[in-house]
Amino acid sequence: MFMTLAATPLIAMAATPGGGGSQQGSLLSTMLPLVVIFAIFYFLMIRPQQKQAKRHKEMLSALKKGDRVVTRGGLMGTVYAIADSVVTIEIADNVRARFSRESIAGVENQAS
Repeated sequence: MFMTLAATPLIAMAATPGGGGSQQGSLLSTMLPLVVIFAIFYFLMIRPQQKQAKRHKEMLSALKKGDRVVTRGGLMGTVYAIADSVVTIEIADNVRARFSRESIAGVENQAS
């Protein structure tokens, strides 16, 4: 008799659809950590990279003749001429080199 009373609730739970547990709760508890991880990656990695790319694009569009620049390769010089996608940089007196506009890493401060 003791065995039949203890086994009855287990049989009743097995007979109910879903096994007696809530699928929505387990789905939420499974997806929540993934959403949190994505949010962390977005705010710590993706968003700052987008801001940096936007600042670099603005710097390249504001580039003008006479600016002192540094290329990604570390070459320093003064902007001599600017075309659509090509920047001519004067490295030394009468020594000019052509670079892609995207290869300009930054503009040096004018105060130095």
